[in-house]
Formats: sequence, structure tokens, C-alpha cells
Amino acid sequence: MADPLPVWEELRALGDVVPAPWGGYFVTGFEACSQVLRGRNWLVPDFDWQERRPDPSRWREPATREMTRTLSRLNPPVHTFQRRALGNLFDRGTLEAMRPRIAGHVTRLLDRLAAQLRTHGEADFVDTVGDRLPIHTVGQWLAIPAEDYPRILDFTHRQVHAQELLPTKSELAVSAQATLEMRDFFTRLIAHRRRHLGNDVLSGWIRYWDAQYPEDRAAADQTLYDLTMFITIASLETTATLLTNAVWFLTRDPARADWLRRHPEHIDDAIDEVLRYDPPIHLNTRYAADDTVLVGVPVAKDTAVHVLYGAANHDPRRNENPHVFDIRRKGAHLTFGGGAHYCLGMALARLEARVLLGELLERFPTLRPTADPAYASRMVFRRVTSLTVTA
Repeated sequence: MADPLPVWEELRALGDVVPAPWGGYFVTGFEACSQVLRGRNWLVPDFDWQERRPDPSRWREPATREMTRTLSRLNPPVHTFQRRALGNLFDRGTLEAMRPRIAGHVTRLLDRLAAQLRTHGEADFVDTVGDRLPIHTVGQWLAIPAEDYPRILDFTHRQVHAQELLPTKSELAVSAQATLEMRDFFTRLIAHRRRHLGNDVLSGWIRYWDAQYPEDRAAADQTLYDLTMFITIASLETTATLLTNAVWFLTRDPARADWLRRHPEHIDDAIDEVLRYDPPIHLNTRYAADDTVLVGVPVAKDTAVHVLYGAANHDPRRNENPHVFDIRRKGAHLTFGGGAHYCLGMALARLEARVLLGELLERFPTLRPTADPAYASRMVFRRVTSLTVTA
């Protein structure tokens, strides 16, 4: 977790498509990963695929089934229908309207960071800023009361175990409890908003899906729950990891932070290099819709392949000297995925990082970490649990 680069390099040295110990394959090369993410013959592990497994009981856990109904685990035509209905959630106009509010959140959170530094001499960036900016951003966008933000963060951190590759029984039990809390929260939120419709995003979704299912309120409620829950929690940990990683990689080297402070036009380049160097998601899974061949390796129908984002981003055939963190690289990465499941919140995550880094570099010219970050022990979702900083 602390340094996955040697693992990615070792796997990539075995080939672009490497057998996994539990069956299926790891995909390590940039072009091979891109082919899987963008190819129409590679599908996400939906309910039908799960039921065809030799032991489908692993997939019948309540937390796992909850996430399998969300956009990230839907295939066409259902995925196409739901995604098209959402449109471009974060188009230029929406982002410009959100920018002042995000800037306000950033200023308040950095005020809190400054107060912690004055009082204690150091602060945990994750708890003070990194975890909080994404929930403030998406929470205000959906008009969720601010007093509910800590609760959402809490059950999100616990529910994510179900999305891991090989969760233990105890982790699935934790996720099952978190799922009950998550379902209760978002069901109540939607019911309350339906009684008090406004001009917010969630009210718009309610009007749309009620019109799609005029005779079936239960179907409308289920779709609304799946979308609202997924878009909320999907925007939290991944963005928080991006924000904290950015602060870690920039402030650990004072010269690097100073250079970016003097060249703010390269903030977007810095964000992309952070995304390339240490992606917030390590791994994503697809399965073959039919018998196929992936870069010379025969892959049978229904076989799972695990796309390793970090290994692909560090493929020296695509990014020269990939283990060097270089703001001016202008390199390529697959961190936001590709094809039909390209990340919905990509533009919003970039905006949050851009606004945060711009103000943080100006306000805290001597900010630096006092120790390496701590990470959650996970295979799929990268999460920085703490980063202690001083100034």
C-alpha cells in the first residue's frame, strides 16, 4: 500500500496479460488495458455474470448486490438508458456555477487547517480538508443538509469493503451494516425531497423518473435510490485520495511546490501527473462477452480480467521514465477509465483539485508533511487515511 510501484513493475514484467491466482487475468500494459476499457466485448460484472459463477454465494451478499444495481455494474441497454437520462452532469455551465461554492468550501476548510496549525503545530490534512471538500461539494449540489455529511462519510468508508476484490466475511458483515444505514438515509432523503420539490438536482431527477414510471412508483424510487446513492458515494473517497495525494506529492518536495506556485498555469498538469502516478482506483474488473484474444492471449467467454490502472499508467512504452513524478510530463493515463463507463465525475474532481491547490499553494508556502501518508489495506480503492502536515 505504501509503495505499489514495485508490484506493478513486477506484474508488468510478466506480460501484458498475467494469470491471476484465483482465475482470470491481470491486465498490466497500457494498450491492453485501454482495449479492455473501451472494447464493447468487455462487460462489467453484472447480476447475470455473478449468477453464472461456480459459487455465486459470494455475490449474493447484500452490500455486493446493492452496488451491482448501480451504474458502475450495469451493461447496455440498461446502462445506456440510465446514463443517457443523466446527460452531461458536469458540463461547462454547471461547473462554472459550482466554482464559487467550491471556492467558498476551500477557503473555509483551509481556514480550519490554518487554525489547527496555529493551535497544535500540525494537522491531519485528510480529516481537516481531504475528506471534507468532496462531501461538501456533492452535498451542496444535491441540497443534502450539512449535518448529514459526517454520517455519509462514515457509512461510505465502511460500505466500500463490498467493492473489494477478495473481501473477508468480517468485511462483508461491516459492509452489510453500512448498506442498511446507507439505504435508510437515501430512501428517507428521496421521500422527503419528493414532498418538498425544489429547483435542485435531486428534485429534477425525481420529476424525470416519476414521469418515466408513472404507474410504478416503486421502480422510480429504486432507480432514484441507485443513482443518488451511487453518485454521492462514488464522488467521495476517490476525490479525497486525489486531493491528498496531490498535497503529498507537491509538498514533500519544497522546490516542486515552489515551482508550481510560480507557474500556476501548470496546476492542471500537476493534477494529471498525480492521477497518473498514483491513481485512486488500483483495479477494475471486466469479463469477456465472448471467446476472444487479448494481445495474443486467448480469453474464454465469461473470464474476468482485472485492469491495473497503476501498472498501465507506469508502462514505459507509453510514459517514458514512468517512476519519475514530472509535472511537465504531458503524459497519458487511464485513471478515469474509458468507454461507456468513463468516470461521470471526472470534470468535477479536476475542478475541486484545481481550486484547492490554487489557494493552498498561495496561503501555505511552507506547508510540508511530517511523515509518510497512511493507507487503508485495500486492493481496489486507494485511500489515504491520514497525512500529517505542518507549516
